[in-house]
Amino acid sequence: MVTRHIWHTYVEEADHLRHHQDVKPIYAKRKETIERVFADAKEKHGIRWTSLRGLNKLSMQAMLTLAAINLKKMANWTWRGPKMA
Repeated sequence: MVTRHIWHTYVEEADHLRHHQDVKPIYAKRKETIERVFADAKEKHGIRWTSLRGLNKLSMQAMLTLAAINLKKMANWTWRGPKMA
């Protein structure tokens, strides 16, 4: 008997779509955008290690850290001004 998770069909479909030609450029940009944010959070904002215990405290730390990163991004956008076409 082979058992599969109830959502395994959806995981297979997502994996199939990930390799589709129309989606490949989006995944190429992922390392420049999303993964970079988490790398900066680990290196510059102390997400790699914590002295807190418990899911609620860790969630609070992560949310505050990511909020600070978002505020820094917004400040940089404001400082640079609008992009000219």
